[in-house]
Amino acid sequence: MSYINLDLLAEWSYDPAPIHRGYTKKYLTVDLGKGDGAFSHTVSDVDDAMIETFTGGRGFGLKILWDHVTEQSRWDSPENALVISGGPICGITQYPGTGKTYSVFLSPLTDQTYNSNAGGYLGPYLKASGFDALAVAGKAPEDVVVYIDGDEGKIKIFKAETDNRNAYAVTENLHKHFSKDEYDQISISVMSAGRAAEHSWWGALNVSFYDPRRGLPRLKQAGRGGGGTVLRDKNILAIAVRKSGFTGKENNPADMSVLQKVGTKLHREIRQNDDVQCLMRTVGTAHLNLVMNDYDILPVNNFKFGRSEKIGAITPEAYKKYFTQGYADGCWHGCSMACAKAVDGFELRTGPDKGKKVTVDGPEYETAAAIGANIGIFDPLWTIEANYYADHYALDTISLGTGLAFVCECYELGLINKEHTGGLELNFGAAEDLMELIHRMMDGRDEFAAAVAKGIRQMKTIFSERYGADREVMERIGMEGQGIEVSQYRCQESVAQWGGYFLTLKGPQHDEAWVIFMDMVNKQLPTFEDKAEALFYFPNFRLWFSLVGVCKLPWNDVEPVDNQIRYKGIEAAKVPEHVENYLAIYEAVTGKPLSKEEMILQSEKMYNFERIFNFRMGKGTRAEHNIPDRALGPVFPDEWEVRKDYFEGRLAEAGIDGTGLTVEQKIEKLLAHRRVEWEKLVDAVYSRRGWDKNGVPTRETVERLGLDSAEVLKVMEPYWRTGKRA
Repeated sequence: MSYINLDLLAEWSYDPAPIHRGYTKKYLTVDLGKGDGAFSHTVSDVDDAMIETFTGGRGFGLKILWDHVTEQSRWDSPENALVISGGPICGITQYPGTGKTYSVFLSPLTDQTYNSNAGGYLGPYLKASGFDALAVAGKAPEDVVVYIDGDEGKIKIFKAETDNRNAYAVTENLHKHFSKDEYDQISISVMSAGRAAEHSWWGALNVSFYDPRRGLPRLKQAGRGGGGTVLRDKNILAIAVRKSGFTGKENNPADMSVLQKVGTKLHREIRQNDDVQCLMRTVGTAHLNLVMNDYDILPVNNFKFGRSEKIGAITPEAYKKYFTQGYADGCWHGCSMACAKAVDGFELRTGPDKGKKVTVDGPEYETAAAIGANIGIFDPLWTIEANYYADHYALDTISLGTGLAFVCECYELGLINKEHTGGLELNFGAAEDLMELIHRMMDGRDEFAAAVAKGIRQMKTIFSERYGADREVMERIGMEGQGIEVSQYRCQESVAQWGGYFLTLKGPQHDEAWVIFMDMVNKQLPTFEDKAEALFYFPNFRLWFSLVGVCKLPWNDVEPVDNQIRYKGIEAAKVPEHVENYLAIYEAVTGKPLSKEEMILQSEKMYNFERIFNFRMGKGTRAEHNIPDRALGPVFPDEWEVRKDYFEGRLAEAGIDGTGLTVEQKIEKLLAHRRVEWEKLVDAVYSRRGWDKNGVPTRETVERLGLDSAEVLKVMEPYWRTGKRA
């Protein structure tokens, strides 16, 4: 059993602001100084103007981060703040999926803004403790724990000494330290990282919730973008919040009866439909493995292939037998989606915890695909073990899997070899050596493992400069955009999904737009204008979840039984009845009516503000919207040959005569055609979003959205005058 010792370094008292209709109208800033131990705190007001423009959650995070950093700030600058916020709906218990926490920061992978979300109890407990948001800036001189006690009205900073800085150990120790007894651990939520985050740029944030039936704290991840790396760069071992006696009424909503009515309707829908729709209560998002394989969308061997004959090993039924069944697996009170599946009593076979029996949270689909099919491993037990250690060490499983897949292909192409890898044979499917590489990432002492853990964009530079690897080949196969590894959907046959991944604010992450089925399967987006419309609506609609603090899954991972009958095409994909649910609960909490158009407008403001923010940081133009060849089509003959007839058909559709051409020549012809299609898509999407040809919001767009503050105009005016940054 590991230990943790906490010595109080600073303490302040405050009067917790009550929540009124979803807001406390206060936010807390904790400044850890510049390595000098000069700790301070500030409680600031959230005024009506801030609510009107930024709404909450991710919006508050962006506004607060904007106020902290300058154009010269980078991810490891002391002023880079990790901003945590839920949103006005966050913390209700009457409707499923309303416990989301959003973390906003400058990312080590992208050098621009990033936001990542997690379930768990931190966001609701933070708000119930009196704060709509928490910003932590500066750098402590040694490891600290930042603790907010919402019961006592205390903010404390502790010097932290422990023999195990990894996530499960830190979380378990802090739950016990700050609680009065075992059951009282439900009053604690912890945000932590792990040892890998101290040098990897894939550092994940782990957010806890206490599971009383299992008698232990569990973890949900805000994995993407390197938030855990930022946390550890500031020498924060953890952030902990305490709020006991939660009743579900803390939001002080305008109309509790509407929340209960709308929530009851969705609970009934989940109970009646889940077993015949998405199986969230039995296997969670891992039900997608088989579906993606059926449509050639499952990433296999670094996205080379979209399906595998080995799929039988990782079907929903294969995972179901490992997930404990019959538990109320919600990561926030009242969530009957119950998709936070876990494997109990799992005996670890490798690593520092070898022989220990643990509870493993997940794997979810993204993890099952990333550290499964995408690296050529079709063994659920291996993936479950890798999932545990990735969470424990604080490695984002999506970036980890896509990054390892890139490494495997580089190895098989001879771009790197066993001498470079420190003796590891890193072919696809090399389970033992790939697990060893994950373990080597924990402490950063292994040169090759440390290079891998910086991400694909850095690997391309390191492998070419250090090992002489062919940079051009790596650019073609490296599945990253804006520095972020692609999440686990093979998009090359969906033109719209090219944009859903590579025309995003923060890089290819599926939480912005997932339009593959609409485009590729259902053929509902035939023109570039149709695709652009989908890539306007869905990113803005999905962004709204991050403003108010709700989970995406209850939106479309369960549907009314008549949704596909009552609505067609894009309208059916919107799940209109559920959109109406969100409008109803927003008004029921805040007391403010909201139309579908106003909902999108709230999001459009933040979509463009974040784009402007990235422009301010030296990013945010067309040049940053890169797309690798592997995302557009086959790169090598073996990819072509496995679907030869299909690709010959696509060549003919493009009006290209393949007679007498080698496979390599056909591939180059197809990719050249798709590059032209990509540029057409970019033009159409930028136009629909109100951006110029370079991807920069126009003056008309900024003024229409009411974003024309003096600070924004200072950033934008030089560009609008000259077409260049100041």
